[in-house]
Amino acid sequence: MNNATFMSSKYLIILMLIGLMGCVQTPESNTENNTWVAEESPMTLVQDLEFQSLDGLVISAKLYKATADAPVIVLCHQARFNKFSYDGIAPKLVDMGFTCLAIDQRSGGPIGSTQNETKNRAVAQQLPTAYLDAEPDIIAAVNYAYEKFNKPIILWGSSYSSTLALYIAMDNPKVAGVISFSPGNYFKDEKGSLTELLVGFKKPFFLTSSKREATGVSELIKQMELNDQQIQFIPEGSGHHGSRALWENQDGGQEYWDAITSFLSNIKNN
Repeated sequence: MNNATFMSSKYLIILMLIGLMGCVQTPESNTENNTWVAEESPMTLVQDLEFQSLDGLVISAKLYKATADAPVIVLCHQARFNKFSYDGIAPKLVDMGFTCLAIDQRSGGPIGSTQNETKNRAVAQQLPTAYLDAEPDIIAAVNYAYEKFNKPIILWGSSYSSTLALYIAMDNPKVAGVISFSPGNYFKDEKGSLTELLVGFKKPFFLTSSKREATGVSELIKQMELNDQQIQFIPEGSGHHGSRALWENQDGGQEYWDAITSFLSNIKNN
């Protein structure tokens, strides 16, 4: 074979390989309007979203997508935090078979270099950003997830948002259950005492906290007759305040993960 023939054959092979590569679809190439079929990839697929709060403020969110029929969890952060506080948590929940929507509430702030975009917009528009002011953001996220996935959702809160999650879940048919990290009777003057309002609450819930906070959490449910899907988890160790108990390499974090895995497995199978 002469040099000219060899070079022509080489270029022909390269062109054939390029053509084959163009026929391979990635999850992104098999989508419309920035949606995807998550089960085609073993990776956690993440989408940045925006939608309006009840008063029109734009909320920033991250959607961690599992299979099309997966149960849905709305993830709400604690004070001075943002949606990125769930970056290490949501993928593990996806692996457990749950789609997750993590939001920026207007009562929050930066974590390192990550910004709370909802809070920044609220400040720019001179809107109040106290804890209770975030309630319409959480309700809007529940509405958005319910309408997008056409099913009731699990509402997950941390610290102040875990308390708001319990209030919101009481009479809201769009909320199927609550996961509440470090709730407290923070808003009893404005919204009524949770200890009294939770009497008769029948939806599944998982309440937890640091060990030091556990007595206060027990106070919230002391008048309830708990069913087998209503759990207060008290850590063996000192534990942590809020959902950061589940952060990577957090001291004592595994016992929280074991407990939440058991609870979610029970919910998923019922």
